Parts: sequence; C-alpha cells; structure tokens
Amino acid sequence: DSVSSMTEQAEAASKVRAERAPKTGFARGLNSGFIVKTIEKPTRPSHRRGTTHVNKRVSFIRSLIREVTGFAPYERRVMELLKIGKDKRALRLAKKRLGTHLRAKRKREELSNVIRIARTKK
Repeated sequence: DSVSSMTEQAEAASKVRAERAPKTGFARGLNSGFIVKTIEKPTRPSHRRGTTHVNKRVSFIRSLIREVTGFAPYERRVMELLKIGKDKRALRLAKKRLGTHLRAKRKREELSNVIRIARTKK
C-alpha cells in the first residue's frame, strides 16, 4: 500500500512540474529564467526497501513476528495519541523516533490501520 501511495505522490509531483509553463529564457517577466531540461530522478533505494518483494511467505513471517513481539513502547504511545485524535502529535513523536517525515507518516498510517482493524474485530 505504501509503495503505491508513494508512486502516486511521485507521479502527482511530476505532473505539477510538467504543468508549469515553460521558461521563456528572458530575465524578466512571467516564467522568466534559463531554459533547462528536467532530469527524472530515480527512486531512492531507501524508499523502496522492504516493499518491492513482499510475497506471501515474507508477509506471513512479518505478521507472525509482530504477533509475538507486539509493539514498541513508542508505537504504543503513538497509537494512544491516535485514539484520542491527536494525529499531529503522533506524527511528531514518530518523526522524532524514526528520523524522517516520510517514515513517520508511514508508521502513523500503519498504526492507524492496526487500530481500525482492531475496532472492526470487536
């Protein structure tokens, strides 16, 4: 899920770049600036790590490990914050623990899905 959402975000960003009016080559006026060719950036390995080859066996093993080990203390705290509706605070905590904004957003989404699934099971 996170891979497809990331590719959708990348495509949307490239569309925004493509929709901009082309540079005129003039120093003044609308769309001023030097005419350059945009370089398409490849996806970073850190963005696709652990998500490209998730087959049934790997997903089963990950779910089993999650079931046995449970959640880390910061993950439990993030879930508590999500339950009381403090999404931004949960994101800030996850960002502080995980290091990057993107990883924090993914973690918040993952934990909110866990909460949603737990509510539907009850």
